[in-house]
Amino acid sequence: MSMDIRQDDLSGSAMAALLQEHLADMARLSPPESTHALNLDGLRAAGVTVWSAWDGESLLGCGALQALDDRAGEIKSMRTARGYQRQGVAAALLRHIIAQARQRGYVRVYLETGSMAAFAPARALYERFGFRYCGPFGKYREDPNSVFMCLDLSEPGAAGSP
Repeated sequence: MSMDIRQDDLSGSAMAALLQEHLADMARLSPPESTHALNLDGLRAAGVTVWSAWDGESLLGCGALQALDDRAGEIKSMRTARGYQRQGVAAALLRHIIAQARQRGYVRVYLETGSMAAFAPARALYERFGFRYCGPFGKYREDPNSVFMCLDLSEPGAAGSP
């Protein structure tokens, strides 16, 4: 499988379908007050950049980086399309997003993900990239259904890549 990661303008039907699948899964797995996934309008907001991964005409996955301030960002909407999971798509997207965060001069990258068993593969991926568990950031509050993680890009030797 070849992979082309590119900035996405969110105009394509394949991206809309993947994001709808993502939102439906998040709604199924988390109570409404603990669902923090962005819809298309949220992903089109100022300060949010979305990338999609493609193999030819096949959409493999997506991920986004939302600016929190001029020194930090939040990873949003990480999703691998069904049929391409466990094939390195999420790792490639995460590597790309971290590289973009570095280019922007960010010193920290945060994320929120679920605390339930269904989110264990995502947490393991982030841990492999050096993310550490932290408290809530930004507008988040303590929530038993959420875990918060941070990658400190200013630490000497902060890999950001397994």
